[in-house]
Amino acid sequence: MELDIAGRTGLVTGASSGIGRAVALALGREGVRLVITARRADRLAELATDIQEAGGPAPTVLAQDFLAADAADRIASGALDALGAVQILVNNAGGSRPFTRHTGEAEWDEALTLNFTRHRQLTGRLLEPMVAGGWGRIVNITGKSEPEGINGAFSAKAALHAWAKGLSREVGTHGITVNSIPPGRIMSEQIERNYTPEYRAWQSEHEIPVGEYGRGEDIANLVCFLASPLARYITGTVIPVDGGLRRYQF
Repeated sequence: MELDIAGRTGLVTGASSGIGRAVALALGREGVRLVITARRADRLAELATDIQEAGGPAPTVLAQDFLAADAADRIASGALDALGAVQILVNNAGGSRPFTRHTGEAEWDEALTLNFTRHRQLTGRLLEPMVAGGWGRIVNITGKSEPEGINGAFSAKAALHAWAKGLSREVGTHGITVNSIPPGRIMSEQIERNYTPEYRAWQSEHEIPVGEYGRGEDIANLVCFLASPLARYITGTVIPVDGGLRRYQF
């Protein structure tokens, strides 16, 4: 299937590892001119090399702490300087924040900033060039809506879902779509750090209908489709990629 996104411009946050890395590599292979950003400059440099070796355009590397107060301004300015306009924005940066009912305000503020506020701010700074160009794709990598306890990231991702739905209704007439992808268990450094091989094997057998953890490419494939003109009539959605793990029906 020809996605027709070669030559488009894109920004992927949280691109140094895991899902973000897989998404950036897939978009690069499709010929998208990218800015890739995360905290770890060395990992971004390795990714830039991999994208070029896969036949993609050389990406611009932008090392930036997403929690810094001026992060959205710095990332937006760097992307616009490098690309002129960002046509495909993948809001991927974030991280789980397990809390208790006694967790303090500073921890909640950090979780909401990392997993919602910075995405909203960055999107706002990049939106007008999309409007002016009459075309844009915003894809948010979010999180599950089936929390087993209090987690700051789950609350922030729920806010991201609601914000994205509202934004999709505002910008659709300008040729811009806004969609969200909550991943299931996707293999990454974080997964390997947080879950033992024994638990992963048990969960794959007993809780995931397709019988295994996913790979970054499973998310990246959907991102590439949603970023393409073929997905012009898909907006305001939340599309889980989880191998059937979650039990809700929609």
